[in-house]
Amino acid sequence: METGEIRETIRSFIGGFIRARNFKDSDNIFEAGFINSLFVMQLILFVEKKFSLAVEDSDLNIANFSSVDALSSFVSGKLVNGSSRLH
Repeated sequence: METGEIRETIRSFIGGFIRARNFKDSDNIFEAGFINSLFVMQLILFVEKKFSLAVEDSDLNIANFSSVDALSSFVSGKLVNGSSRLH
């Protein structure tokens, strides 16, 4: 999957949960108050299912999930690495 496609998939998912439709990919979705910390669990489940990735305990850093840019980088890194693929 291309980086742009990953970004759009993530942006679409997050956009479905927030009211501010004009948010930037670099916006910290937690600091901006778009979503709360409980939404992280939904993001994790979405990422694992959509991209067939296992989010490990060591990945559970809020910075990995704080923006579309951050989450796109996280997912891209996992896909390139390939070591955390679900089987």
